[in-house]
Amino acid sequence: MSPFGCLSAASRGRRRPEKPCPIRTAFQVDRDRIVFSNAFRRLKHKTQVFLAPLGDQYRTRLTHTLEVAQMARNIVRALRLNEDLAEAIALGHDLGHTPFGHGGETALKEVYSDHFTHKAQSLRVVDVLERNGDGLNLTYEVRDGILKHSKGYGKIIPDDPSELAVTVEGRIVRIADIMAYLNHDLEDAIRSGVILEEQVPHECGHVIGRTHPERATTMIRDLVYNSRVVDGRFCLRMSDRVSAAMTSLREFLYENVYRSPKVHNEFVKAKKILIELYGYFLEQPERLKLEMIKIGMGNCNHLDQPLERRVCDFIASLTDSRAMDLYERIFFPSPLLFEPSDRAAFNA
Repeated sequence: MSPFGCLSAASRGRRRPEKPCPIRTAFQVDRDRIVFSNAFRRLKHKTQVFLAPLGDQYRTRLTHTLEVAQMARNIVRALRLNEDLAEAIALGHDLGHTPFGHGGETALKEVYSDHFTHKAQSLRVVDVLERNGDGLNLTYEVRDGILKHSKGYGKIIPDDPSELAVTVEGRIVRIADIMAYLNHDLEDAIRSGVILEEQVPHECGHVIGRTHPERATTMIRDLVYNSRVVDGRFCLRMSDRVSAAMTSLREFLYENVYRSPKVHNEFVKAKKILIELYGYFLEQPERLKLEMIKIGMGNCNHLDQPLERRVCDFIASLTDSRAMDLYERIFFPSPLLFEPSDRAAFNA
């Protein structure tokens, strides 16, 4: 391994000390705990960009996570860094993502706190909510990488050191996350008809590539070939040409896909669902306890947390389908059913 890779033996440890596994490194243990968590399984029914009911071929939050992990591992292996650490961070980076993608995140910003972010919620999932309130007790390095994997619409490689993960592997996951969604969101948008292939800026296709494999290969190789050691530090870098094309593609996706009427209008409806569910469970704490038990968060009811925090945790943990089912059962009227004799008596 490169001297800039993070050795599991050099980890800053876990929040609660525990006996190490005799056959797995600390980062392998973290990866396994994430994969076997309830939150990880729920990702398969959470939206990436296009609501899952629109078609089975579109990415979900789970398939996005797997693509990020694969890209991160390819980069890390080429740079001789710690693959297990990168994979653990990548697999856990979106565990706290809300149903209905960033529309759900916006809803909780509005009704719970404008400081709510899916990256902080992901850390809360692994620290507190999993294992019925005990958390997964992950290593410091994985927790740090999860918290710092995203900066919204910030730079692909940020200048502010405070935004960077403490490990090179964590910084790579942040870049791999952007690479993955630029690539697959573009492919899904073309497949759905939200945009046409000829609308994509020419320089993006010319520089990065016009197919999924071409784009992935170009972005990964560019990062690997341009990263280097500077003044004793390992610096992740991309060429100006590829970085500019990626930035242009991201701007194009924001304007023509994420904010397009076809996508945005559906998320307006999704926000309404989550906002009304949030208000309902604030008024029905006993119902909240029952519903949290159903999704494996029963003991979290006993945590010393305000009701608003527990409702937020519950809403963020829901899958798209679960949220829609709850909304229908709570807010849709049920038709009254009468037997023929009852109907006659009722009419009389």
